[in-house]
Amino acid sequence: MSLMQEHGQEDLKFPNTMLLKSSDGLGWSTLVANLRSHGPYEGPGARAQADAEVLIVVGGSDEGLAECKLGGSWWPARLTTGSTWLRPVGCTEDEARICSAKAEILGIYVPTVAFARLMDDYNLPAVPGLSIRYSAGVQDELINQIGRSVLAEMTCPTAAGRMLVETSSLLLAARLVHSHLETEPIRPPLSRHRLDDRRLRRVLQYVEEHLAEDITVANLANVACLSIFHFTRAFSATMGVPPHRYVSQRRLESAKAMIAAGRASLREIALDCQFSSESSFARAFQRAMGMTPAAYRRTLR
Repeated sequence: MSLMQEHGQEDLKFPNTMLLKSSDGLGWSTLVANLRSHGPYEGPGARAQADAEVLIVVGGSDEGLAECKLGGSWWPARLTTGSTWLRPVGCTEDEARICSAKAEILGIYVPTVAFARLMDDYNLPAVPGLSIRYSAGVQDELINQIGRSVLAEMTCPTAAGRMLVETSSLLLAARLVHSHLETEPIRPPLSRHRLDDRRLRRVLQYVEEHLAEDITVANLANVACLSIFHFTRAFSATMGVPPHRYVSQRRLESAKAMIAAGRASLREIALDCQFSSESSFARAFQRAMGMTPAAYRRTLR
């Protein structure tokens, strides 16, 4: 049975479901997608899939409600447009309820091959698709953007569509690993891959001296006199986080110190710390610190 046939079986299981569009016949090899219209339903939940599943509500309302029972607990969420459900590989829901006159849901299935292409370069868990956190009603703008691009290509295929979808599958897999894993995405590899103290000191000093400038992984690899691949692996093994995340953490710590000093506006701090805008700085700060920069400033008064 093909991937599309496998995922198409959902129509047979849920009686009030209609398949509106699918990627079947488009020649996509790294991602499967379908758009379905869902009506009211109560009964058995979704069966286990061999792929990571991302369900995005592309047409819904706050009045709609979906509930899934997993491990004896119900996971309720509103069928608001943009709401997203994430199911790891092999996840089985005991029961499901849909309380809505109608909801259109885009299903995207990310095969293990998409994760496998990221595993060696970034030292991911052995089977990242198994480690995705089961979630109901998540709001993730990047996943929504990827979903909209996939839906647009499925609706009106273009000459470069297969290239777009292949890129989208990798980006989606990377986003799931980056933000939606149960476990830490980076595991310390064998000690032989670690940076020696001399190289590490040079790299960390370079980061501190150039926080207000653009820092690329290539810059840091050059400082360490290593290839980008070997540097990324060795730095991750030594510090427990990849280079880009370490730089982001240091910039946010620097931003905290600048806020505490009180001599610059939040916009100036955002630009000094290499954020594209004050709003992107605020989002990153809140994800890391649990509050906005403005709220953090108020706690210091």
